[in-house]
Amino acid sequence: MTESAAMPRTRPRLELKGISKSFGAVQALTDVDFDVNAGEVMGLVGDNGAGKSTLIKIMAGAYVPDTGEIFIEGQKVNLTSPQEATRLGIETVYQDLALCDNLDVVANMYLGREAKQWLIPGLFGTLKDAEMERRTLEVLKILNVRIPSVRVPVAGLSGGQRQCIAVAKTILRNPKVVLLDEPTAALGVVQTRQVLNLIIRLREQGLAVVVISHNLRDVFEVVDRVTVMRLGRRAGVYDIRNTTPERIIGAITGAEFGDVPAAQAAPNGTV
Repeated sequence: MTESAAMPRTRPRLELKGISKSFGAVQALTDVDFDVNAGEVMGLVGDNGAGKSTLIKIMAGAYVPDTGEIFIEGQKVNLTSPQEATRLGIETVYQDLALCDNLDVVANMYLGREAKQWLIPGLFGTLKDAEMERRTLEVLKILNVRIPSVRVPVAGLSGGQRQCIAVAKTILRNPKVVLLDEPTAALGVVQTRQVLNLIIRLREQGLAVVVISHNLRDVFEVVDRVTVMRLGRRAGVYDIRNTTPERIIGAITGAEFGDVPAAQAAPNGTV
């Protein structure tokens, strides 16, 4: 079942058609369609084993689908590696964040792609510290991320601030799509609010944002539409303005389609 989109859709920023993926005898995804628009936050929800992580890893270039097509702004692409996905404008922030605790914020923002002044091209150079710090402050200001200093080690930041830094570093690459894997997992109330506000800022910057989450309260706070996965298939796409948490839970469990008793649905908004 698919409900109308939250906004007119002509050419999605990212679109997947007929995606299937198996691992030996296990069929992880079967004929899945998915799309997200510029300036939109798309939620991706489903029970454990529903296929969410496999689908995200295909978008991120970590997995290559067995069948199906992927389009970025209407152009067919082959995502054969994470590097290729990054080159095409798709950035992913996984739960582990990939930050170095002993380095400061600036060093983490530019980790592996530091700005250098080459004295011997390709062989020897010095870091452009002032330029990297200026650009870091600029990005954090755009995203309204507040931290004590960009020169403090990230180990000294809160969980919410660390999550914001992990997201902000992707913006330095001028992405078209940002994929967030459980961005509020294990965060407190205040830290969760920081991250949800950041997601809203990403949408305001015109990015296409995909958020995997088990927390439907967070989903209903920030997403425009939500794609529900069930047993490796797309169970539905819902306009968040015209649906309810109970209906989303029903789609996740199968109760929406009469597959299981509605009483089995989680009552607390967490799936």
